[in-house]
Parts: sequence; C-alpha cells; structure tokens
Amino acid sequence: MADWVIVVDDNLTNLKMAGHALSKNGMRVTALRSGQALLDYVSANGAPDLILLDIIMPQMDGFQTLVRLRELEQGRPQTPVIFLTADETEEAEMRGLSLGAMDFIRKPFLPDVLALRVRHIIDLSHLQEDLSQEVEKKTRENEELFFDVVSALAASIDAKDTYTNGHSSRVADYARQIAHRYGYSPQREKEVYMMGLLHDVGKIGIPDAIINKPARLSDDEYAIIKTHTVMGARILSNIKKMPSLVYGARWHHERYDGKGYPDCLVGKEIPEEARIIAVADAYDAMTSRRSYRDARPQDFVRRELQNGKGSQFDPVFADIMLAMMDEDTDFNMREK
Repeated sequence: MADWVIVVDDNLTNLKMAGHALSKNGMRVTALRSGQALLDYVSANGAPDLILLDIIMPQMDGFQTLVRLRELEQGRPQTPVIFLTADETEEAEMRGLSLGAMDFIRKPFLPDVLALRVRHIIDLSHLQEDLSQEVEKKTRENEELFFDVVSALAASIDAKDTYTNGHSSRVADYARQIAHRYGYSPQREKEVYMMGLLHDVGKIGIPDAIINKPARLSDDEYAIIKTHTVMGARILSNIKKMPSLVYGARWHHERYDGKGYPDCLVGKEIPEEARIIAVADAYDAMTSRRSYRDARPQDFVRRELQNGKGSQFDPVFADIMLAMMDEDTDFNMREK
C-alpha cells in the first residue's frame, strides 16, 4: 500500500505543487487548507504516515496545530511532521523542533527535493516503528522466559515440602487478587504475583528433615526455618531486573504490630507488597494440610483473619481477603 501524506497549506498553488510531486513518487496525498481541517480529518480518518504542515496560516498557525495534534494523539504513536515555511529565522526553526517536528522545508521548494526528504522521513519513521516492535517482542519473550524460570523455581521449592504442593502459586494468585482489588496497575499486579511465587525461595537452604518433620518443630528447628526469609532475600537480591522481589521473600513474616521477623518492622514500615503477601500466605497456610494437622475450616480461617487485623495483618488487606472469602461460598480457595 502506498504511503499516505497529508499536506496542509492555505495556499492552493503550494498544495498542488506538493501534491503533484508526492503523487509522482508513488505516495497517496490528501490536501487540506487549515489546521482545524487537519485535526477534524485525522479524528475521523486516522493518522497518515506523514504530515506536511505550513506554519503561517489564518486562525490557527502550524505551531498551534502541532500542539493540538499531539494532544489528540496522546497514548498513540506520534505522526511525523515536516514544517513548510517561508520563515527562515532560527527562532521559528527552534520552536518547531522543540514541538517535535522532524524537519523544515523552505518555500519555495523544489518538488523533487521535497519528495526525497518526505520519503526519507517516512522510511526513517517506519524503521523506528519496526525497531520498536522488535524491542517490544524481545522484551515480551524475555519476560515470558523469566516467568517460566520463576515458576519452575517456585515449583521446586514446593516440591521440598510433601505437604505444601502448590503453595507458592496459590499465595501468588491470592496476592494478585488482593492487589487488583486494592487498585494496583496490571504491571504492579504482575510484580506482586512474582513476589508471591518466590516468597519462600529461601527454603531451598533449609534441610528437608526440618521442612518435612511430621510433628511440631522444636525451638532450635523453628529458629533454623525462620532464616529462610533472610536467605531468600539474599538469593533474590542478585536479580537486578526486579529488585522488589526481595520484599516478599524477606518480609512476608513481619507482623503489623512489630512482633514478626526477621526485622520486627511495624505497620507501614513493612513494604506494602509484603503486607499483601503476608495475608495471602497465612490464608493458604490455614487452608492447606500440614504434617501435624488437616486444613482448617472456612469459619476458623475467617475468625483468625478478623482477630489478626491490626496485630498480625494490615487491616486493609485482611478486609480484602475477608471480602474474597465472602464471595467464595463454595470454599474453592484452598488446597485441593
């Protein structure tokens, strides 16, 4: 398909000359006589590959038109603009370039030179767009690979514990739901999900005999298992791509009243994401089987969350979890 150029000039002779030069070089041309006509046309028909825009026009000059065009394009790719002008002052050129114009073409212009410069800018714009799409594609592929590695690592953590199969993925899912209801952006929801998947990564360094002990832990054993928070943070601190992963691993056992571990943080000293994961983690711990007990019934879990508001849990996130439980009338949010 031929590249599409809109030429905007209040001078009919200039319109005809530019249109003829561009058409002769295989481009599709739309001719308009004013800035407002351009804005109306783009709103109704979409953006072209390039706009040739006169500066000196009645009612709305080229500078004002470009400002309005950029407002119209917010959230979308910006259309390349070349100014047509008889104003050869440095001030006019600086102003145009600062507004985002790609080039200036002086009047009177040579038709063949006009066509060559327009072609050059369009080709450059297409190249930039292709490059941007390729970067986005590679970024998505890298993110997918990173997610696959994280998921595999989370599964290997859960596999250490005979009684907590799927724990990390459930915690991640509950945490993402809480974050969504609290108003997180999709990107932050994804980050919270990743933190949930890896919150127990430090258990890789805990002996299996302690993790799978079929009875309550001794004080010494409990002290060892508590080190998984610091150990997990140390492991994840090496992932420079997402430094916030450390939050969930190190601080998911902190308590809102400051009686948690490893740092005895209080209230909002605890990173927000860790406060979310703490609620999700406690909920899944109660609704899953353990070596020394069966899964707790829903009414028991509800009382524990309610009683823990403001002491063990951030009350805001505990309330969101309770609301999720209210909607889960069939008690599906639990280990199957």
